[in-house]
Amino acid sequence: MSTSLTGRVVAITGAGRGIGACTAKALVAAGAKVAIGDIDLAPAQETADSIGGGTIALQLDVTDPKSFDAFLDAVEAQLGPIDVLVNNAGIMPLSPLLEEDEATTARILQLNVEAMIRGTREAVRRMQPRGRGHIVNVASTAGKGGIPGASTYCASKAAVIAFSEAVRMEVRDSGIEVSCVMPGITRTELTDGVADLPAFRAIQPEDVADAIVEAVQKPRFDIYIPRSAGPLIYTTGLLPRRAREWVGRKMGVDHVFMDAAHNPERKAYEERARGM
Repeated sequence: MSTSLTGRVVAITGAGRGIGACTAKALVAAGAKVAIGDIDLAPAQETADSIGGGTIALQLDVTDPKSFDAFLDAVEAQLGPIDVLVNNAGIMPLSPLLEEDEATTARILQLNVEAMIRGTREAVRRMQPRGRGHIVNVASTAGKGGIPGASTYCASKAAVIAFSEAVRMEVRDSGIEVSCVMPGITRTELTDGVADLPAFRAIQPEDVADAIVEAVQKPRFDIYIPRSAGPLIYTTGLLPRRAREWVGRKMGVDHVFMDAAHNPERKAYEERARGM
């Protein structure tokens, strides 16, 4: 059965740009009331103004528990009880392992894992007494297999998937749905300088946004974008390790992020992602 989004309150983290902004636009088009949270309030406000439909923008530092609580409180005060939380905020600095410093490792884990756990916990705390709600955690197909040049990022997204699976089992009888979104290479600034793979086409943020809307309307856990990624990952996962790695090399997975790591096109994004 399809659930109507008309009047439902949705909070999205890291939604000033990219996938989050496109998701906000798609949800408003489907009738939802949307709150955009972002550490950079100015672009978030511009996005909210461009979307219209009563969309609000709020300051949010997902690494700060007090800021996250204040964001959720403000959403509920201005729009009503939160029906859906989309944990979208995240970063993808690229580098070989030995070039990644401790500060970058910590920042990836803070933004991609700890913040997602914090948001999920607080959303469940608010949704459980009402007996309804939906949490959408944005992971990546990179969480299903290690990709050289993005080892910590892959680890963080694997954590998102495993955590989401566990929480889904915990809350399955409480009326709360959990979905895990796993996009492939998505053409936002996060993938600046990353080449297309011949057997794994890049997607647009609008593709991810549409999939998130569909997942909220017709709840399910595994959301692969493109859909073909699911069967491909499952099938290759059945192969022996050497055969699986051979397929990865043939697809270019072994060098796509390594090549991008030092691409000048990524400089602006890398500096912002690393907090430089």
